Amino acid sequence: MTYVPAADRYAGGMPYRRCGRSGIVLPAISLGLWQNFGGVDVYETGRAMLLRAFDRGVTHFDLANNYGPPYGSAEETFGRVLASDLKPHRDELIISTKAGWDMWPGPYGDGGSRKYLIASLDQSLHRMGLDYVDIFYSHRMDPDTPIEETMGALVQLHRQGKALYVGISSYTPEATRRAAEILKAEGVPLLIHQPDYSMLSRWIEDGLLDALEEAGAGCIAFSPLAQGLLGGRYLNGVPEDGRAAKDFSLRRERVDAAMVARLRGLNDIAAARGQSLAQIAIAWVLRDPRMTSALIGARTVEQLDNSLDAVKALDFSAEELAAIDRFAAKVGERV
Repeated sequence: MTYVPAADRYAGGMPYRRCGRSGIVLPAISLGLWQNFGGVDVYETGRAMLLRAFDRGVTHFDLANNYGPPYGSAEETFGRVLASDLKPHRDELIISTKAGWDMWPGPYGDGGSRKYLIASLDQSLHRMGLDYVDIFYSHRMDPDTPIEETMGALVQLHRQGKALYVGISSYTPEATRRAAEILKAEGVPLLIHQPDYSMLSRWIEDGLLDALEEAGAGCIAFSPLAQGLLGGRYLNGVPEDGRAAKDFSLRRERVDAAMVARLRGLNDIAAARGQSLAQIAIAWVLRDPRMTSALIGARTVEQLDNSLDAVKALDFSAEELAAIDRFAAKVGERV
């Protein structure tokens, strides 16, 4: 059947936030395709989640060259949904992708070189069936490539019209300032930074948010649920089908008795607010006005809806924040 988006998708259910000092706003919650949208996953499930997200006002979809598995297949999945359902609404969407981690064999398929970033974006555009992306990121700092070269590649792609805006991910505060300085000198503003940020990882509060505010850049948090720890599935230890059980992106040993106690304490606070643990975790990330968006993943439409419902209660009292601090990481810390 022909997809017809919800007529009320912009009726107020999803708030939008200014991205730094740019002209762009992003939905408070964006959808990432890191997992569950690859070639090994059920296409119709991924399609249903993408369309449901758009129906609920999610206009930003975040990808990277090596999302899958296999590498590249998440972009291919998104390209299929774009072609079959979302193409008439392309101008309502912010589509981002990245390069910086390993993608293909040999010395030119990883890192921050001009050769890798430019070749990678060309491949990403082909997989998604796009002429341009809205945001292209340097996915990580590369200690073996001068930052001037990496930023120069972003400038070149921007000037070629292949990326309307550019961003960086997981850069330190010092490197962020330097990246913003290089880009500004070329007349290409740094739009956004994508770091991991959650109740259990608060390193960005120790300087990075200040650096972004100075640069006029936005901030979108990845892993606001701390690789699933704050999703509500680890309140009694490690479930058999959880990420930690597979030691994939979340190590089993991290879910020890002390961590379970933290999670239960946070869950009690969430319950008192009428929220799930996932919802309070997402809302908490957005409590700082310098945060543009929280980037979530999802396995099912039901899980997606639960996370998106976090926008129904974004305000916190001082007492609630103090209670959360009893169980969350300290400022600047990861636990």
